[in-house]
Amino acid sequence: MAVLIVIIGVVLGVCLLSTALLRWNEMKYNKKGLPPGTMGWPLFGETTDFLKQGPSFMKNQRARYGSVFKSHILGCPTIVSMDPELNRYILMSESKGILPGYPQSMLDILGKSNIAAVHGPAHKNMRGALLSLVSPSIIKHQILPKIDEFMTSHLSNWTDQIIDIQQKTKEMALLSSLKQISGIESSSLSKEFMPEFCKLVLGTLSLPINLPNTNYHRGLQARKNIVRMLGELIDERRNSKETHEEDMLSLLMSGVDNRYKLSDEEIIDQIITILYSGYETVSTTSMMAVKYLHDHPKVLQELRKEHLGIRERKLAGDPLDWEDYKSMKFTRAVIFETSRLATIVNGVLRKTTKEMELNGFVIPEGWRIYVYTREINYDPCLYPDPYTFNPWRWLVRCVLLVLI
Repeated sequence: MAVLIVIIGVVLGVCLLSTALLRWNEMKYNKKGLPPGTMGWPLFGETTDFLKQGPSFMKNQRARYGSVFKSHILGCPTIVSMDPELNRYILMSESKGILPGYPQSMLDILGKSNIAAVHGPAHKNMRGALLSLVSPSIIKHQILPKIDEFMTSHLSNWTDQIIDIQQKTKEMALLSSLKQISGIESSSLSKEFMPEFCKLVLGTLSLPINLPNTNYHRGLQARKNIVRMLGELIDERRNSKETHEEDMLSLLMSGVDNRYKLSDEEIIDQIITILYSGYETVSTTSMMAVKYLHDHPKVLQELRKEHLGIRERKLAGDPLDWEDYKSMKFTRAVIFETSRLATIVNGVLRKTTKEMELNGFVIPEGWRIYVYTREINYDPCLYPDPYTFNPWRWLVRCVLLVLI
């Protein structure tokens, strides 16, 4: 009996303590002018629900509090906006007290010199360097041929095998990016690089608590290892007398025609950012495209027709060229529709640099604003029958734009 009383007492104590902590955290952020919402636990906030439930978390909160509400996610108090007009205003107001505001875990792991962490003249310099890597000429003469060569090799051993599409598309996204960045050296780099990069990605989407065995701690350690590997590669390039093929690393090291000279630290941070920004987006889009094509035989048939038509105009073994790429109208429509329906990127984060008023709400300085754009992709006014996979809708839109 005494043991039962103790257990009941402990349970009641835990319940009371939990209630007190939740109440204290709500009171802490109960400032006049803030939108409605819940803040969750101290320090952790509602991060667990946000990461586990994804879009369902957003829909539930909007149903309770409206299109603009407050929360505490990824270590920071955050205003979530699902209002299209307000989102448009926020995205156009970066010079009016609103800056990119990515989570601290992401900034720590991607590096203080990555383009998402800087603003002003530094951002302009980084942006110029990165845009120079993807100029029309470079895309046409370097990026496209390398991607075609890589994909031919990557797909060559898929015949008569059971393939894990999720794993293979992740490998494809990372290895193809490494190929663009470091050329022939990517083969020797990839084996050690890939497992560390996966830890880095997980670390960016975690609470910034640097304790052993946390994703954040593993992400920081992975960053150190990746910085070491890339630093060694840069040193080898600089000390080598051999002539290297022109790849992204060589362009960054040369200052991209000497207009955008970056330090080694800045170069490494930009490389990590390039790899990071294309990893989940490209791999998930590719995986979902395979799923949608499997589920919609008519779309697959039309896609095959387009590509077989291109192949019939070429000799066996000829690579794809720029004219082939431009002629892939239905392929682009499939990519657009996959990106719309799968919605790989749900929104963007911004941060206030001063107290400001938005839609009648007062947002304190230093708060993040999550511009949540996912639901636009399912707006029936913009996309009739929005939950149907229909690439042809994009061909009609292109025709209308030309007529206009």
